[in-house]
Amino acid sequence: MLNQITLMGRLTADPELRYTQSQTPVASFRIAVDRDYSGNGEKQTDFISIVAWRNSAEFAAKYFKKGNMAVIVGRLQMREWTDKDGNKRTASEVVADHLYFGEAKPKENDAPQKPTNAAPPASRFQELNGSDDSELPF
Repeated sequence: MLNQITLMGRLTADPELRYTQSQTPVASFRIAVDRDYSGNGEKQTDFISIVAWRNSAEFAAKYFKKGNMAVIVGRLQMREWTDKDGNKRTASEVVADHLYFGEAKPKENDAPQKPTNAAPPASRFQELNGSDDSELPF
């Protein structure tokens, strides 16, 4: 049997790092993962709970911040418990086996590009062929 999940999304908050009684690091955070557009053209987002243990937990707490794009590879886990009122509860979460950066880190000396009033660049077709792509038969 196989239980593996790969997700890519943005952190909704900084990871929370805690330690168990035996001093094992555990980090928890949520990521927002966009779904494909639905038939009515609206984008939907799922908010998925992630749990990372040991070195992965420390890595997440040190390097991931709210808004960062992250790639998570792990397994889906369902937890059941009874709350203080006697109601049965279920939570689903992804236990992260591997964490990756989902985007390149911006260079410190890279300033955001200011928009210019220059004409838009020529199309790639014009650049390669020296002609206007409006002349194409398709």
